[in-house]
Amino acid sequence: MDRFIPLSVPNFEGNESKYVNDALDQGWVSTGGAYITKLEQQMAEFLHTEEVAACQSGTSGLHLSLIDAGVGPEDMVIVPTLTFIAAVNPVRYQFAEPVFMDCDDTLCMDPIKLRDFCENECCLDGEKLIHKASGKHVKAVVVVHVFGNMADMEAIMDIAETYHLVVIEDATEALGTFYIEGKYVDKYAGTIGNYGAYSYNGNKIITTGGGGAVTASDPQRVKHIRYLSTQAKDDPHYYIHNEVGYNYRMTNLQAALGVAQMEELPEFIKRKNKNYDLYKELFAGYELGRVVEFREGTYSNKWFYSLEINMEMIQGSLRDIITKLEENGVQTRAIWGLIHEQIPFQKYIAYKMEKAPYYSSCILNFPCSTQITEEEIAYVAEQIKVVLGELSNE
Repeated sequence: MDRFIPLSVPNFEGNESKYVNDALDQGWVSTGGAYITKLEQQMAEFLHTEEVAACQSGTSGLHLSLIDAGVGPEDMVIVPTLTFIAAVNPVRYQFAEPVFMDCDDTLCMDPIKLRDFCENECCLDGEKLIHKASGKHVKAVVVVHVFGNMADMEAIMDIAETYHLVVIEDATEALGTFYIEGKYVDKYAGTIGNYGAYSYNGNKIITTGGGGAVTASDPQRVKHIRYLSTQAKDDPHYYIHNEVGYNYRMTNLQAALGVAQMEELPEFIKRKNKNYDLYKELFAGYELGRVVEFREGTYSNKWFYSLEINMEMIQGSLRDIITKLEENGVQTRAIWGLIHEQIPFQKYIAYKMEKAPYYSSCILNFPCSTQITEEEIAYVAEQIKVVLGELSNE
């Protein structure tokens, strides 16, 4: 079939070429230049936060946050199992031990089980939460806003305050998502906890090809993170370094792309929401699957769309569905394999896993690019229904 509708591709409708060519003309192509500063300012203004540091990736942003929070080998960090592995790997970079937490029906971390773990498996020693069985300090929690869906930050922040946990928000998929009511009204994903990390990977709502950013509730922490990301230079002229640094800074070429993309972000979010609503209409009342909703009380960037497939009515696997849709010109993907089941992480605690295994077996992501047309959306929905109909056991 000649027709092919991709899952998610970048959109360059604005000043991308102009700004990148300007950076080239200026000769500022590496980890210094005005576009890096400009992008950081745009992000800070957009998020209503004081400081943002641009970095190499969302992963490096999470790693820098853990470093700045002082996470180390004798610590535990609570993480989701239903996420991309990049949210968890930085915990091991710091030689800390991950504790895997189940999700709720939003696909984000379950705050009820999070509280249960803290209450029943741990005890407070002063202002430290100690895991009873190991004696290790449970120091932080990494909260992922899955597919742009805000986690239950009111509940999670309450738990974190009670048990003295550092909250690191993985907002790599949620740039632009914010609360419209409640305790954190007008607060953006990534600006509620102690730290927030963002990603500009190629499939994100905006892209720099590869890149990320970090913010924090304390602007001094962001300045320290920026310092660490540029090899911790205390005197760049005489190469004095008083801490171990990292080559985690974004390049000016990437930032030039990012500046143009930030100009388009509000429009991209509008399109994501409009297209999501179209899909919802097309799948309304459909018995073989439902479009997963986003949390009430929030305005989401709706980065990725998900279909919860009724696998009990299907003869075949997600792989079969994805393969048939690919043959019909529609690119889809399964949600991630659970991280606690991956070989590097099988020895760590996986706490009361119930919903994550279920959703891992039945969630299908389908095309959601900002330039997708209404006709293409209708075609995608039609082909999903055709394929699921062919595989239906009724």
